[in-house]
Amino acid sequence: MASLSVMVAISSPAFGGPIASFGWFDYRGTDRATPQSPIGPDHYRNPILNGFYPDPSLLRVGGDFYLVTSTFGYFPGLPVFHSRDLIHWSQIGNAIDRPGQLDFRGIGLSEGVFAPSLAYHAGLFYLVNTCVNCGGNYVITARNPAGPWSDPVWIKDVGGIDPSLYIAPDGKAWLLNNDAPEGGSRYDGHRAIWIRRFDLATLKTSGAATMIVDGGVDIATKPIWVEGPKLFTHDGRYYLIAAEGGTAMGHSETVYRADRPEGPWTAFPKPILTQRDLDPGRPDPVTSAGHATIVDTPSGEWWSSFLAVRPYRGDEYNTGRETFLLPVRWVDGWPIITAPGQAIPSVIRRPALPATPPPPVPTSGDFTVHDDFTGSRLPLDWMTIRIPSDRWWRLADGALQIAARPDAIGTRGQPSALLRRQQHPYATASTIVRFAAPVEGSRAGLVAYQNEEHYYFVGIVNRGGRRMVEVDRRADASDPRDGVVIASAPAPATGSVRLRIVARGDAYDFAFADEKGRWMPLVTGADGGVLSTKRAGGFVGASFGLYAYSPR
Repeated sequence: MASLSVMVAISSPAFGGPIASFGWFDYRGTDRATPQSPIGPDHYRNPILNGFYPDPSLLRVGGDFYLVTSTFGYFPGLPVFHSRDLIHWSQIGNAIDRPGQLDFRGIGLSEGVFAPSLAYHAGLFYLVNTCVNCGGNYVITARNPAGPWSDPVWIKDVGGIDPSLYIAPDGKAWLLNNDAPEGGSRYDGHRAIWIRRFDLATLKTSGAATMIVDGGVDIATKPIWVEGPKLFTHDGRYYLIAAEGGTAMGHSETVYRADRPEGPWTAFPKPILTQRDLDPGRPDPVTSAGHATIVDTPSGEWWSSFLAVRPYRGDEYNTGRETFLLPVRWVDGWPIITAPGQAIPSVIRRPALPATPPPPVPTSGDFTVHDDFTGSRLPLDWMTIRIPSDRWWRLADGALQIAARPDAIGTRGQPSALLRRQQHPYATASTIVRFAAPVEGSRAGLVAYQNEEHYYFVGIVNRGGRRMVEVDRRADASDPRDGVVIASAPAPATGSVRLRIVARGDAYDFAFADEKGRWMPLVTGADGGVLSTKRAGGFVGASFGLYAYSPR
């Protein structure tokens, strides 16, 4: 099973500069400020994947379910999860787990690998995807969904984004994708869904492409951003579902049906999933729902995974677009996920499937994750910013050691930063670090990170030859790349320093302590909106991570 500590094709460790040694990392998260009531064994809690896990593609193979989500400019990319009950998900691998597969150099964090789509036939798993500004559309394959996955086979004759495969039982296959409509776009956001035959033996398209959706359900209303097409069958008919309305609060899922893959297709007149018709002032809202996949279970139930968000204010959220699960009802031959005006519930009766034991790393509800770095490799959910070309971290002496390199976190480089997602609106991330900070401007510590222009840092900094603990904030591109100092205090003269970030919805607190002393606050109530997707732009959520930097 691939992990960050055993990736192949990375050159030898880059440990020529100062070393930051992190003794442990602790994450504690809760979905609400007040404790939630426990749920019974016959129910589950949404989302099923907390935090930045967008664009879920769900696949059933026999009694096993697999799910993969977008990661954009993070690495490893495209995490692969497994479940047998649709509720408890264990990450088993990452489809993009070695540097030779893709090239992320210089791309923005919200570029890279967009919405993936899984398919399976005759013992082989297929994953089609778009690498935005890093190659276009491609397909990779694996005998085992845990990996290894093949190097990309590029589909150069297919443009646009969001490719997906439909494979019939006899092996005939079709590739769907989003692209410009025939004759070009007639208004902003005007897109189309295309279909063409695909050869599983050669992994190439065959024949001409056919436009099967122009704009969306009703072109007269100028629908925008139709995307994420998925095709499946039910009772002898073909069904096409697609997102529509953009990925913000107007997001929705729509459905079409036909007697053959190329159509003609008839649209259901209303969204089968949306939250845009609900009162925006409702308590604990879930918004921006869409980009769904629909599957059946061995017992004949139908379920849908999709993305949605949980804002703390308006359209501001820091946890990114998360993966939710709801049952599907069939009404007059149409699949319905939510009725008009129906809010997505947080607690739902579970599928009629044998229970799967809880995963070793929780993904839903309130939980704690503690890494003491005593193992031989990092867990699969740790990520770097873009793809590393050399190994600047190692697990040694019961610690995670990170080489402080001159790639700053405020650039489009490949900084010495290892991160994991902020998975709850209310969360605490803490660590202990030993770092001498021998060079002016060198630093090591804890970050709350949205992208290179929006982050907080708390840690040890060499400031004018003095060893300080600082809180630095970068709130937009006009701020210095290392951020603006918003608080500082003398660091302990020797030894390790404990660091802590507490997220409270729209407010963040920062504190430090020596190895055994009490916590000393540095900043209380910092603006959490700096880390929101709304303010920062793009498609990712916030992450907490461990970071080291030295200008030389």
